[in-house]
Amino acid sequence: MQVNNKHYRSVWAEKNAVIIINQQKLPFEFELLRLTTLDEVIEAIKTLKVRGAPAIGIAAAWAMWLESYNNGTIHETAYQKLIHCRPTAVNLKRGADAVFLDFLTHSHGAEQLWQTAQNFADSEIEACKLIGQHGYKLLEQIYRTKQQTLNILTHCNAGWLACGDYGTALAPVFEAHRNGLPLHVWVDETRPLNQGSRLTAWELANEQIPFDIISDNSGALLMMQKMVDAVLVGADRIVKNGDVANKIGTYQKALAAREHHVPFWVAAPLTTFDFSVENGMQIPIEQRHGNELQLVSGMYQQQRIEIALFPNTFPSVNHAFDITPASFVNAYITEKGVVENIKTLV
Repeated sequence: MQVNNKHYRSVWAEKNAVIIINQQKLPFEFELLRLTTLDEVIEAIKTLKVRGAPAIGIAAAWAMWLESYNNGTIHETAYQKLIHCRPTAVNLKRGADAVFLDFLTHSHGAEQLWQTAQNFADSEIEACKLIGQHGYKLLEQIYRTKQQTLNILTHCNAGWLACGDYGTALAPVFEAHRNGLPLHVWVDETRPLNQGSRLTAWELANEQIPFDIISDNSGALLMMQKMVDAVLVGADRIVKNGDVANKIGTYQKALAAREHHVPFWVAAPLTTFDFSVENGMQIPIEQRHGNELQLVSGMYQQQRIEIALFPNTFPSVNHAFDITPASFVNAYITEKGVVENIKTLV
């Protein structure tokens, strides 16, 4: 995507480093971080400086290359440390596997592993591009009937920042906008870290796509008022029976969409599908530190500040993801096309 008239991916590599757009600094500051060790990449993933299932998969592929570049080899301990730094998104392991298994199988050095990582990144981004094209056709079908501006509701951030480029849930929105389809996006703020109001809104503003930021609890009301034509979300893992792990709050949107007969679509590359897991209850759900609920960061007089909403002595539970049952999903949008029955992919 273009930022200040320059094309960027959200994560890439050059010379002896992995480069990421620091998602923690957006929307107020556009900062590139240069990561030169495996531990620095892991820290960036854990602290959400780079986040989004496809993006952390790409980062993991580059991290394995970087380990080889720095040490001349990739130890099993380094691989294990990387793939366990965040438990829910299966893409993290997919990216690490692409490079580590190439190393184990062919004993390739850093130069060849660079190309392996690059191929993985390019494949993920091409998948996202195709997701946009396939998802656009769904939006176009609704528009042909409605003949008015489409209102799309999305949760969290599943745009190009989360995917290297193009995005998953936002890819059809970008494609529709490029094709002149009039649309508007309801952007869930996505507490507690506000990936919607900080990142999705920033992406949409950058593309000059109309949007409104809404509180996380507004979606059902908007659907009741017939102000939502479709719900589009990404995914961190989709399992054999079609259940979907995604940002906490996704399930609530699916419940409301079912009640009000609003299409609920999940956009994800095939690397997000994990058919080794039977159902959503078997997906490991990451619980993050309670201080993400307690503390809110923002800008005050051009200074980044952090304030407490409640004392740190108050207990809290911070689930990062939830599970949406397959029965609530109208379609999965993948690089292979729009899939209504998950069994066609298994």
